[in-house]
Amino acid sequence: MKFLIFGAGGVGGYFGAELARAGEDVWFIARGKHLEAMKAAGLKLHTTHSNFTVPPGKMSEDPADAGSVDVVLFCVKSFDTEKAAAQLNPILNENSVIMCLQNGIDNEEKIQRSIKKGLVFGGAAYISARISAPGEITETGGLQRIVFGPMNGTADNRAEEILQVFAKAKINASLNPNILQELWRKFTFITSMGSMTALSRLTQGEILASTETINTVFAAMKEVEGVGRAKGVQIQPLDPVKVIEGIRRFDPNTRSSMYYDLVNEKPMEVEALNGTVVRLGKDTGVPTPIHQAIFGALLPHHLKHLQKRISS
Repeated sequence: MKFLIFGAGGVGGYFGAELARAGEDVWFIARGKHLEAMKAAGLKLHTTHSNFTVPPGKMSEDPADAGSVDVVLFCVKSFDTEKAAAQLNPILNENSVIMCLQNGIDNEEKIQRSIKKGLVFGGAAYISARISAPGEITETGGLQRIVFGPMNGTADNRAEEILQVFAKAKINASLNPNILQELWRKFTFITSMGSMTALSRLTQGEILASTETINTVFAAMKEVEGVGRAKGVQIQPLDPVKVIEGIRRFDPNTRSSMYYDLVNEKPMEVEALNGTVVRLGKDTGVPTPIHQAIFGALLPHHLKHLQKRISS
């Protein structure tokens, strides 16, 4: 099966490398110094279970270089969704699957509108991984898991075939017939805990150690749940015990990608995450004061760094 990893950062780089190591035909799309390093010395993986390198070769800035593909793991930042999706058309056929592994709850719709062929699957990746140096991905915890499924809830042969390929590559993956519910489940966590690591500069372990701080995270999660239910999504009630158990599966020094984007003066996904909670809260009449505060505090940084990237 031929894969294209669109956005070879922490998530895409990790899962793409595991697929390549298992013998699948994998192309990696990246840019800048990260791409240059990959072309020169391959993609180096440092994980909690092994270290290995994907040899240089199938790495490019242009998806068209890959030719027709079976599956796209779509892992670009949410603010680049529509621009990136439009670049996929030359490599898609009627049976191509675009598996969205982005943060957020409406990227799938944007991708589907932007492509002329193929079908978009929703997906949630549960992993802590990031670009630790150009050409290098470091994975530090989580479940190293993908949950995916067609947005219409009907799994076809393509979904089953992809699941089998993931199993062959020893990727922990599962099909969920209600993938929208899964997307909101992850959305609830990352918009609350993820943004809190950025706003507070604390690690997940430090947040857990502070009763006031973790309770603020729980309150933020309840805001997202309220918005989701108002939108008609069946969301299970918050269980603080299970949330804490999940957080403890990560290295206590874990921080979110939003934190690393902030401190490295890069655009953040705050509009797709906290901004979406605030917008949907206004649409449905659900108060979201915590997310409004987070959004108001981080948005100026995002806009400043986004403008800097556009100008450079």
